[in-house]
Amino acid sequence: MIELALLDITGELLQRAAHPRLAQMAKDGEYTPGARLRITAEKGFLWVQADQSVDPALLYLPKGGFEYRIPQGDARLAYPPQAFSGPRHLMRAWLPEPTELARRRNLALNPLDQREKAGAYPHASANVETRNEAVFAARNVIDGCTMNAFHGEWPYQSWGIGVRDDAWCLLEFGRPVRVDGMALVLRADFPHDAYWTRGTVVLSDGAEIPFALRRSGEAQAVDIGEHTVTWMRLERLAKAADPSAFPALTQWLVYGTEV
Repeated sequence: MIELALLDITGELLQRAAHPRLAQMAKDGEYTPGARLRITAEKGFLWVQADQSVDPALLYLPKGGFEYRIPQGDARLAYPPQAFSGPRHLMRAWLPEPTELARRRNLALNPLDQREKAGAYPHASANVETRNEAVFAARNVIDGCTMNAFHGEWPYQSWGIGVRDDAWCLLEFGRPVRVDGMALVLRADFPHDAYWTRGTVVLSDGAEIPFALRRSGEAQAVDIGEHTVTWMRLERLAKAADPSAFPALTQWLVYGTEV
């Protein structure tokens, strides 16, 4: 059974919907501060759409459910202006087809990732996010949005490193996956932005793969070979000799299949 439960800041149940394969619920009116959506399902994969203006996410739920905090205030700046706002909201969760799980895809993609670990994967985190602002959070690099000619509010959200030379970004899958390709989309708001000339991706199987980058707004492929991993980490990012102090990452794509 799949269950959607809308809770207020105290945990009081406001609305509920349940169905064996497709649970869906509409809410009228603006969200109250602290509202959250509790999704309950069997352990495994689940499609979740938390708002009609945000793409659905194919999530892995190792504990069979999680809570999604409704983005409010500063957090909403990394989403479309109409998302989680207005007079009516649609939420859905449904089981994926076996063919969807079998195909090669971007295993990093998760438009519903949250800054704090919530038990839904994939999940991105980092040791620094510029000024702790939502528009520069690590979760932005796996949200599927590749607009990178500017910086700041949606659709130009990115991972900002706060002028740190020891910045790293961690991508967790929540289960073993088989990866065979990777690409990075740098933020390219030149000349405001700088860029990295090289970096290293560390894999949970012990591999450390150095790679080169160039000053470009295009997706840059990184040859990583084939590995079975539970996490990957970008680190040792070297900034170019550029007048700007602001290199940033717009999107991290990791291709592969389920094990």
